Amino acid sequence: QVQLVESGGGLVQAGGSLRLSCVISRFIFSLNPMGWYRQAPGKQRELVAQISSGGSTNYADSVKGRFTISRDNAQSTAYLQMNSLKPEDTAVYYCNAHWTALGRDFWGQGTQVTVSS
Repeated sequence: QVQLVESGGGLVQAGGSLRLSCVISRFIFSLNPMGWYRQAPGKQRELVAQISSGGSTNYADSVKGRFTISRDNAQSTAYLQMNSLKPEDTAVYYCNAHWTALGRDFWGQGTQVTVSS
C-alpha cells in the first residue's frame, strides 16, 4: 500500500513562508513525478507545482516566483517551499505521486495552509 504523509501546514501571516513535506513509502520514488495540488473551499482542486523524476519543474502561474518544488530521492520526500504567501493561497494542500508504469495516482491526506491578511 503506497502511503504519502504530508506535514508543514499551518497558519501564517501574509508575506510569510511555509515549507510542506511529503514522505512517501512503498513507492519507486526516484523514477516517478511528484506534485502538489491545492483545494480552497468551494473550488476545484488545482495543480500548484510538479517535478519530474529528472528534476524538471512546472508551476501554476499564480505561484511562479514564490513557490519552489523540490525532491530528495534518497529520503523519498518531496517539498514545497512557499514564500511571500497571500491570503488567496489559503487551501488544503495535497501531495500527489504518479506511478507512471501503473498509470495510477496516489494522494496524501492533505495539510491545511491558512494565510491571514
